[in-house]
Amino acid sequence: MGQDTVNDGDAATDTYPVTSFHSYLHGGTASLVSTTLTTIATFPLYKIVFRQQLHNTLVREAVAQLYGEGLRKLYRGVAPPLLVRTLQGTLLFGIQDTLQRRSSNLVPEHLPRPLLQAVAGVGTGVVEALVFTPLERVQNVLQNGKNDHRLPTQWSVLVRLSSEPLALGFYRALLPIVARNALGSGIYFGLKNPVRDALHQQGLSPTASSFTSGMVNSLIISLPLYPLSVLVANMQAGVGQEDARGGLKKSARKLWAARQRSVALLYRGGSLVILRSCVSWGITTAIYDRLERSSSG
Repeated sequence: MGQDTVNDGDAATDTYPVTSFHSYLHGGTASLVSTTLTTIATFPLYKIVFRQQLHNTLVREAVAQLYGEGLRKLYRGVAPPLLVRTLQGTLLFGIQDTLQRRSSNLVPEHLPRPLLQAVAGVGTGVVEALVFTPLERVQNVLQNGKNDHRLPTQWSVLVRLSSEPLALGFYRALLPIVARNALGSGIYFGLKNPVRDALHQQGLSPTASSFTSGMVNSLIISLPLYPLSVLVANMQAGVGQEDARGGLKKSARKLWAARQRSVALLYRGGSLVILRSCVSWGITTAIYDRLERSSSG
């Protein structure tokens, strides 16, 4: 099977219009399938990890918290991540493809394509952060068990956040989210095709190459950026309390002190989240690349 078998549109920048709605459709479809498979099955696990990030608890303590809250609240907060990740995939692949196509006419021809894809990925990550920070904020508030009595419903959370200034309400922790998403998207799109093509040259099938590429890239991204996700979770979980009003530096120092200045404690729960992310992005990448091959074939 030739190299062009796994080409998911690298040359399309030169031959297609500056905007391809296939990328938006394929990104949304791939994210919907992978998100449904992984989120529904692993959401209780995700809540355990979130409690570890927030309260620095052991796994058994986080499980005991969820057990004490009851089965009815186990999937409290599941709607925002399902919505976010489906829309996220739609915009992630679509906007990156659009930025890449538009910028290809503005940069020197000798510029390596992976570098162009990475730069477009960074821009996509910034847009993604601006669009989805409010939804991530709602999700983190809903998943914090301390908010159950004051903010029992999603509507009550929306009303409460809308009464706060943007920097303290819906856009709390915007800067670390921009940094995390921009760096993550840049690395993902810069490495996705080179890693996939290298694996295919070693004899893997197109689907296996794409799946493995997604998993490897997710691992490379998740390991260094996981502390930013912990910081975001801690900054966004509270609403209105004094400890929720600290700036970025104050919040980071408070988190570092709460983790006893230990990197191991900062990464508590990280293995579960990173494993889930690797599987999810492996599925997403494989489905997206297959849809791209089908549409261009």
